[in-house]
Amino acid sequence: MEINLKELHSPADIKHLDIQQLTDLSEELRAILLKKLSAHGGHVGPNLGVVEATVALHYVFDAPTDKLVFDVSHQSYVHKMLTGRIESFLDPAKYDDVTGYTCPRESNYDLFEVGHTSTSISLATGLAKARDLQGGKENVVAFIGDASLGGGEALEALDFAPELGTNFIVILNDNQMSIAENHGELYNHLAELRESNGTSPNNIFKALGYQYIYVREGNDLQSLIRAFRSAKDADHAVLIHINTMKGMGLPCAETHKETFHYHGPFDLKSGAPVVIDDSEDYADMFTCHMLIRMHDDKNVVTLTAGTPGAFGFTPERREVAGKQFVDVGICEQNCTAVAAGLAKGGCRPVFGVMATFIQRAYDQLSHDVAINNLPAVFVDFAGGAMGGLTDMTHLGFFDIAMISNIPNIMFLAPASAEEYISMVDWAIDQTEHPVVIRTPGGDVVHSDRPIDVDFTKYDVVEEGSEVAIIAEGQMLPVALKAAEILKAKGVTPTVINPRMLSQVDSECLDSLKGYRKVITMEDGILDGGFGQKVAAYLGDAPTSVVCLGLQKEFLDRFDVAEVLKANYLTPEQVAEIAQG
Repeated sequence: MEINLKELHSPADIKHLDIQQLTDLSEELRAILLKKLSAHGGHVGPNLGVVEATVALHYVFDAPTDKLVFDVSHQSYVHKMLTGRIESFLDPAKYDDVTGYTCPRESNYDLFEVGHTSTSISLATGLAKARDLQGGKENVVAFIGDASLGGGEALEALDFAPELGTNFIVILNDNQMSIAENHGELYNHLAELRESNGTSPNNIFKALGYQYIYVREGNDLQSLIRAFRSAKDADHAVLIHINTMKGMGLPCAETHKETFHYHGPFDLKSGAPVVIDDSEDYADMFTCHMLIRMHDDKNVVTLTAGTPGAFGFTPERREVAGKQFVDVGICEQNCTAVAAGLAKGGCRPVFGVMATFIQRAYDQLSHDVAINNLPAVFVDFAGGAMGGLTDMTHLGFFDIAMISNIPNIMFLAPASAEEYISMVDWAIDQTEHPVVIRTPGGDVVHSDRPIDVDFTKYDVVEEGSEVAIIAEGQMLPVALKAAEILKAKGVTPTVINPRMLSQVDSECLDSLKGYRKVITMEDGILDGGFGQKVAAYLGDAPTSVVCLGLQKEFLDRFDVAEVLKANYLTPEQVAEIAQG
């Protein structure tokens, strides 16, 4: 039977189909997914692996009355196709009409804006408790992957949910992968359950109070429907463990699971990327340097919380690093505390982490690292609007305000490749404080300026008078362009690279108190940013201080150039402000 996908307006449109028709539908959906993913990019493996599970989910349950919560929600593409958004997968002109994650702004079938891991069970327990207090009878389902299950919040919620004593369903999508390989003893336990076809007496889920159901063929519709039906309307906690194939239906994604977890546009036949970017990259630079540091010093350890590829640690490089590379799984809280323990034990830990994910470990940064003043190093990737990530759930421009105001932490923002590597070396070698280094966004910038490793001092890049522009890291090139515009108009500004954003250089700022205007520039929110520190210090001086940065707001899939312009962060706008 050929399915008319354009007539898929809601899950009600598949309720009357038989198994063969549902199988045909799944094949059609997978084909449409492959066409869009190859042309547009996106989360390839996670979505291809759950086509059948998503069809079965909507066939058995009655969303939006029944509540479906997807963990991370990067595997929700088929869910969107079945809930009235099929045109955004059929029509290339509408590909960007939907986000890559669940989005309540798009549909009432999507309950939460989520893009971080391990939250679904907690969110779903709250929904279940609300239902019970209000006398509802709907099913509440948390759909979570094996990698997400290893996160601390997921384990806490897994322990709590059965205590509700009511309908609560967890579907554990076990594809034996995180973004990279899984880490942690839990995954050996899942392997034991798979190998025993779910019959092993050693069963953590039963021990926690769940009715346990195992589905060996997690990409088989009939098996999935049978399992989901057996759990529907249960009056207790049920966990359905489904064994799926990540990347199913695309051979290169089945073979190269890490590469195709998320991928840009690619050739559908070969899997080769459509665009090959061989330009210099800060992540690659960092990784190559860390391999040298680890080779030279066995006490240097690089850590990740499940995202090694985000900063260049490919499987081959991880193998070279050996035991000095530690992946704790998608558990930023644990990784931050492990770094604290390593530092206390005399090692030199360097935790590579994306800015959007380090916010999950705020308490560990403050309590375990900073209070103890331990010399752990955190290298922050994808920070700022220019960092490369634009989804609302993955914003990186809160990092300066969030981290630089924690006592004892030194927050550094390099403006060039040479300064970046110098800061990494200095941070590893010093033993006085925890250090966070913000990896610059955008193109790699080189500089032949001598580097003073006393990073508490501002670097005066260009001497001038009357007007000063203090521009952090990735804003420095913008400031230098603004300075050229000003020079052409007869104004020679002082241009300063502050380098350290967690405190001010009082000596340098004192020298600016006679200036007519001081402008600060940062690729981060103004509230709590470094510019406010400068403004506060100069508050009793006659100098006018203008702080430029981003507004405190959640943006979604924004155009970087438009955001910079809206916040007066272009060279022309800065020059105009300087003259005003």
